[in-house]
Amino acid sequence: MRFKTIILYIGVLLMFSISNAQFVKKHAFLSVQGTQLTDQNNQPIVLRGMSFGWHSMWPRFYNEKAVSWLKKDFNCNVVRAAMGIELGDHSYSKDPQFSKEKIEAVIKGAIQSDIYVIVDWHSHNINLNEAKEFFAEISKKYAKYPNIIYEVFNEPDYETWQEVKDYAEEIISVIRENDSKNIILVGCPHWDQDIDLPAADPILGYTNIMYTMHFYAATHGKELRDRTDAAIKSGLPVFISESAGMEASGDGPLNVKAWQEYIDWMESNKLSWITWSVSDKDETCSILKKLAKSEGKWKEEDLKESGIKVREFLRKYNKE
Repeated sequence: MRFKTIILYIGVLLMFSISNAQFVKKHAFLSVQGTQLTDQNNQPIVLRGMSFGWHSMWPRFYNEKAVSWLKKDFNCNVVRAAMGIELGDHSYSKDPQFSKEKIEAVIKGAIQSDIYVIVDWHSHNINLNEAKEFFAEISKKYAKYPNIIYEVFNEPDYETWQEVKDYAEEIISVIRENDSKNIILVGCPHWDQDIDLPAADPILGYTNIMYTMHFYAATHGKELRDRTDAAIKSGLPVFISESAGMEASGDGPLNVKAWQEYIDWMESNKLSWITWSVSDKDETCSILKKLAKSEGKWKEEDLKESGIKVREFLRKYNKE
């Protein structure tokens, strides 16, 4: 009897392991139904994971093993590859080939680990021609993979919504020439705070478009949640593609209580969320210490307070 129990227990563990290893295989191409992100069976799905820091600042973490570790140890079912466009010696504007190699290392790592990956054009400015060229190349190369999510403008700052909308429509058109299915994320003015603007004037004529809102819980309070609630109520699909528990500067003390309030709100609304960031800068939001290895296998002593906390959140909410 004991032998049968052991065999049964091993079988359950194996089934869980296989299920956990085949997240994208299970859910496949995502779509937007109303305001909800859904999987291939039109069932609601919530993605939760980590964003890498700017590739041009912390390229050492842009590798397949780091992605694998984030899936294995943090329970990420999505990662975000933040391609720095202007900042750093190896930014896209200065070294496009290096930049694409780093982004594609994360894409390949996500495909190998069977999780989703956000390809993030990480800029605060409009770079239309460069963005069109990049997204044309990436969409042509990876359209067949259900893992891919395109984020066409990380955080507009002082651009108007009309400027962002005009830009986004051109990039979406380029992507859709190669990829008719995968989700496209569009930012909004004021560092992704003014989500009410696209709610009042959304992009028309395309499917599987979502709009990004970003928060830093020690700075942004209930007013931003209320604004987002109103946008969703009006029919706008929202994706939280960057967030964390400290001040908007990325520094200052964690406000765990305020962060938990945001987590509770996102979970109750089935909103997908990404936390910033896998990097080792001397700031609160960079989750790793300087001695952390480039390829994962981070121990608790390699993690800062924000890293320990977000790993706790991801392990708690990513049950699958």
